[in-house]
Amino acid sequence: MTSILITCTNATCAIPEAHRELFKGSEDLVTSTDGWEPGALNLAQGLAMKFSTPLIHGDVTRLLINLEQDGEKRWSKISAKLPEATRDKLVARLENKFRNVIETRLTEDFKRHDAVIHLLIHTAPLADGKILFEYIGSPRSAEIAKAAATLLPGEVDASAVPLMDKTPFVRWLTGSFPSVKYGIIRLTVSQSFFLRSVPMRWETMKKSLIQALVNAAKG
Repeated sequence: MTSILITCTNATCAIPEAHRELFKGSEDLVTSTDGWEPGALNLAQGLAMKFSTPLIHGDVTRLLINLEQDGEKRWSKISAKLPEATRDKLVARLENKFRNVIETRLTEDFKRHDAVIHLLIHTAPLADGKILFEYIGSPRSAEIAKAAATLLPGEVDASAVPLMDKTPFVRWLTGSFPSVKYGIIRLTVSQSFFLRSVPMRWETMKKSLIQALVNAAKG
């Protein structure tokens, strides 16, 4: 039996109260696509509900700390101004906590299931109507990604390819968990659906995408 894990790193543009002053005057930047991935959390929530699985997501703007990165690349031009001690606390409180929750969940899933498929949910300024499934790890991830891509409506430009561009977060995942039982699918959806309803309404696309993944996972 295969377990589904869903995570969404850049889910929100929220700023913790303790750091509001740091971002004063930069509110428009924070709420722009620089600060978060519009639609990603909404899609991740829909998938989590359909697969009846908990969702693990980031809860601050990536301009405070980017959970996909490590080292100095974690920090934006704004958050890089914070004292080193403060940044260390952010890593411990936000990044380490995020990864610890994932690690705990995966450890439990490996005990109870034959395999785990981890869906990393993203939106990005891809070409209008583009949906990209990138897979790595167990062969099952490639099977699901390729099948889901073929099940989407004709208006959607969907493709499935091996995951080559590994962020530090992905490298941590693939280095920490056994690929024979563990597969990753990084799902990236064009923000044109969410921001401009192009080439179709977001809700229409989301429904089709979720159903495609459900059907592919059953296959």
